[in-house]
Amino acid sequence: MTSPVSPSDHVSPRTALPAAQYAASRHAAWLGTAAIISDEVGRVLLVHPTYRKDDSWLLPGGVVEPGEHPHITCRREITEELGLDLPLSAVLAVHSFSPHHPDLQPGTPCPGEVRFIFDGGTLTPDQVEAIRLPHEELSEYAFLESRDAVQRLRPVDGQIMLAAYRARLGNTATAHLADGRHILDVPALDRHDVHVRYRPLWDSPLNRGPVLGQLPVQQAWAWCFVPDGRVVLVADPGPRGALPMLPGGTVESTDATPEDTLHREAAEEAQLTLADPVRLGWVLDKTGEVYGGMGPNARLRLAARVTAIGPAAVDPATGHPFARLLTTPTQAAALLGWGPPGARQAQLAGETARDRWGLPTAHAAPIEEIPAEGMRLS
Repeated sequence: MTSPVSPSDHVSPRTALPAAQYAASRHAAWLGTAAIISDEVGRVLLVHPTYRKDDSWLLPGGVVEPGEHPHITCRREITEELGLDLPLSAVLAVHSFSPHHPDLQPGTPCPGEVRFIFDGGTLTPDQVEAIRLPHEELSEYAFLESRDAVQRLRPVDGQIMLAAYRARLGNTATAHLADGRHILDVPALDRHDVHVRYRPLWDSPLNRGPVLGQLPVQQAWAWCFVPDGRVVLVADPGPRGALPMLPGGTVESTDATPEDTLHREAAEEAQLTLADPVRLGWVLDKTGEVYGGMGPNARLRLAARVTAIGPAAVDPATGHPFARLLTTPTQAAALLGWGPPGARQAQLAGETARDRWGLPTAHAAPIEEIPAEGMRLS
């Protein structure tokens, strides 16, 4: 039996090159690694090298040595730079850097670089305390909000950091970047320039009982569940990026109850129609600084069902539309920067949605943007 002939079989073979000439013809580039490491409230770890003339900072990581695999390099560099032995759970981004990029320092003979960005996880307070720097190489380290971190990094390094960190937060596929830009579809968190914000009251406990005595309720925010168990986050765009929030806001004098506040704000910010809001608890704000130093007040946390999502509209308070995102409760807690208390609150909200409305537990999935025209809910 005669084997079929492939069209490629008729192509004349290329003349074989001597080994040295063939090796010289191959594309050459540096290999580098870095890691996204955060603290419990979502701030990103940067290190300050002593050898950079422009005083810029870096993600932990370093140069791949000949014959070394990138993941081995990254773990080795983390140990050398921080004194920690951390597992790497995922490749968050792969970045290709061209040899003529403007961020390349003058006089650097760089053939280009391919950099692998790994997920180094979240450090516990004990691990943070255990960090030890090689002071001849690194003068200090800092955990920074992503908005502040990009200010300390070279521009292309900031773009890489944000894409990799958002891949972790959004549970999206590995980001493929060229000179700091996505070469495939841009995920929702990148498209709307969403950042995690450090919140001073992140470690305040959630009080499960009724609000005490005459303590005024100044805010009402809710975990707003769609039928598949995900929740809606809104992101308020600004000059330094968009900050994610639960739907809700400040209780106005025209609101008869905090639940009225929630219905009004959810409709204005995210065009949500809600049903059956239930109070989960409240957080004590001891100073009321955001309200002019009014003193102790309560910030209410609720859960509610979303029964309809309308077309995107301009928020009357800000004069622009908010980004509307669908996330799991766990993803929402990470984006909100509420640390372990936020994770526990997300779990409580999910259990409430399951027990009260029979909603399923939302499992990790890429964060999705609600279409501008709204969504039909089954």
